[in-house]
Amino acid sequence: VQLQASGGGLVQAGGSLRLSCAASGRTIGSYRMGWFRQAPGKEREFVVGISRNGGNTDYEDSVKGRFTISRDNAKVTMYLEMNGLKPEDTAVYYCAAGPDYRLGYVGRRTGEYNSWGQGTLVTVSS
Repeated sequence: VQLQASGGGLVQAGGSLRLSCAASGRTIGSYRMGWFRQAPGKEREFVVGISRNGGNTDYEDSVKGRFTISRDNAKVTMYLEMNGLKPEDTAVYYCAAGPDYRLGYVGRRTGEYNSWGQGTLVTVSS
């Protein structure tokens, strides 16, 4: 599956952005999906993941209560609603997908995902 992330931009601290990840090539119903981010000079890190059926989610502690992941399998799109943005959220955000026979599993490791979008830059000014 090919992924295309969009929606990044420049926002002031406390602001909001909505990222989208559109899939093509095949449906996403058999994929668990997630968002990762990579800040300058740092390794790519897990942000949030969602299971195949959307029933389970897993958030990295620093974004809990501020970010919300969702997916619309019919529209083959995943979303990340980001509120209360902080300067430390500044990074390139990548969407990812990994095929899985399990309906409810959410993966945190980059190695569990084999399809990646090109990334969209989120910059939060203080």
